Amino acid sequence: MIKISGSISDTNTIIEKYPKNSIQRKIIEILSSSSEVYNYDSLEQLKFELDLRKKIIDSARELKKSKFSFKTFRKSKCNEEYWQRTDEGGFLLKKGVKPFDAVNDIYINSSKYATECATAIVIVYYKALADMFTEELFNSLFPNIYLMDWQHLDSNMGINLYRKVVDFLPGDCRYFKNPDVDPTKPEWQGENAIDFGDGSYYGHGIGIRTADEIIKDLNKHRKKEANTSAFLMDTANRPDFRYLANRYYSAS
Repeated sequence: MIKISGSISDTNTIIEKYPKNSIQRKIIEILSSSSEVYNYDSLEQLKFELDLRKKIIDSARELKKSKFSFKTFRKSKCNEEYWQRTDEGGFLLKKGVKPFDAVNDIYINSSKYATECATAIVIVYYKALADMFTEELFNSLFPNIYLMDWQHLDSNMGINLYRKVVDFLPGDCRYFKNPDVDPTKPEWQGENAIDFGDGSYYGHGIGIRTADEIIKDLNKHRKKEANTSAFLMDTANRPDFRYLANRYYSAS
């Protein structure tokens, strides 16, 4: 159920604003048919989340098509014109560099970059926001980006981990856990993946696969005599859509 300003919303009116088979329509259908109540302060706030989730998926698809490669932090690389590679393998925005330009460079000069799956997901989020916001707003919100898995998330993005999620939505970041991973291959302990809402997921290094295919790949990298399969957890990472929407509209 969707409520806007405390009142149950007429979802048919909202759905008609988006093309058939669109990501936005699918999200509205999930939200409106759910037993959970999804509250929004305004219709604009809901529209912002729908459009940003679409851009997250677009950014994930674009990264998959690029030459951005998978490497562990020990072997990570970046374009040093925009980023400083730290001793721990993360990418720190260089002083004097515009965040908007640095994030877009990852997609423009993708062959100069390599890192692991969690950092790739964070890059997807930044790219989606760079495509959603004006350059001025993006630069003001994210002046000190440090790309290093989930450890140095910018508070203005507000990414939170939600457990025991009832409704999974296109644009969510899901996690496939491999509890019996081969200890010599820690990079296969799990996979962060963007949910495309059609049964497929994007995970950096694995590509766009179904859940069963990702689990099959992870199971190839278990310790000897392992008896526990990899599995998709009932959790989701999501940005703070409400906060980001408010910043977007206040800047407009």
